[in-house]
Amino acid sequence: MDRADLRVAILMGTKDGAAFVDEQLQSLLAQSHPLIDLWISDDGSVDGTLAIIEAWKSRWTKGLITVVEGPRRGFAANFRSMILDRRIDADCYAFSDQDDVWEPDRLESAIRWMQAFGAEIPLMFCSRTATMTETGSLVGHSPLFRRPPSFRNALVQSIGGGNTILLNRAARDLLSKASARSDFVSHDWWAYLIVTGAGGVACYDPRPLVRYRQHASNLVGANVSWQARVSRLGRLFKGEFAGWTDLNLAGLAVNRDLLTPEAAACVDVFASGRQGGLFRRLSALRASGVYRQTFAGTLGLYLAFVLGRI
Repeated sequence: MDRADLRVAILMGTKDGAAFVDEQLQSLLAQSHPLIDLWISDDGSVDGTLAIIEAWKSRWTKGLITVVEGPRRGFAANFRSMILDRRIDADCYAFSDQDDVWEPDRLESAIRWMQAFGAEIPLMFCSRTATMTETGSLVGHSPLFRRPPSFRNALVQSIGGGNTILLNRAARDLLSKASARSDFVSHDWWAYLIVTGAGGVACYDPRPLVRYRQHASNLVGANVSWQARVSRLGRLFKGEFAGWTDLNLAGLAVNRDLLTPEAAACVDVFASGRQGGLFRRLSALRASGVYRQTFAGTLGLYLAFVLGRI
């Protein structure tokens, strides 16, 4: 099938996004890819979000806009509801936040990469992001990752924000099957785990294809700052990361039949190493082969593992 003939479904979660959703919709309409259906799950907006979206229906020239009611249990549950919605039928599936801005070739770049593979192979594309303030001023970029994406990386790190991910149909079907059995920490990390764990292929594009809006109440999340890096390490050593790992491992356990033998063996070694004494922990962590994308991140991983914080 020609690249231009592939239909993309964008899955957008919204809640009280009236201040920014119009700008995001403009960037989606400006995508160089021509066939796009937009599915919006609104999680209980009480501002003008829904009115803005309704006005966009007559302006959307790439396909259809469909609005559904979200489960109102947080962003992860909202995206899970769209992953499970079998009415959403397309060749590729992209996740979208309500307040970002996409570069015009964001979808086309991902689809071009996917066309080198067979349709039966689960594929996940993600990219770096540019960071902007609430008013749209660019202030930096997310970390540039250089090591290859893999399941061993996915066990301890999510490298691509959900707002940069594109899945082919095989990956979406796989993710839907896994998500029907389990909740997850976040849809982006879960997609990375499931696609790579099942033998699919993930691509990380070093170009910032999405402008990610940082809000004043969450500036510590700006990935470009040392403050943000210290914050991430703080969460690691406080044990917050351990709780996320518990949830991920529980989800992988109920989806073990979807994993390759190699991935299942890696999970077993990694999970066993979370128990026992110092030498057992270090030995298991080394044997599992898990890694984070940077030297400092991997060093922090080993220290947290030894201290039982992961």
